[in-house]
Amino acid sequence: MNTYNLIISTPDGSVFDGEAEILIVRGTEGELAVMAGHVPFITAVKAGQCKVIMSDDEQKTAQIGGGILTVQNNKTTLLCSDFKWN
Repeated sequence: MNTYNLIISTPDGSVFDGEAEILIVRGTEGELAVMAGHVPFITAVKAGQCKVIMSDDEQKTAQIGGGILTVQNNKTTLLCSDFKWN
């Protein structure tokens, strides 16, 4: 499966910067998944669970605070108020 650059940051600094296959978060309109080649967009993200599927099929989950998700040019950035890996 194709990958893209995923950056996850909080006010305390960078939490993750690497390649991912899928990011799953809860947007304002419901749960959404971002994969490589996704159309560019920006949306608010609600507090809750986040799932990151890495390029080696490793899956990690985390609890996140609310924030902003941007997708552009095969790069995704999640800026959230809080982030803690489970």
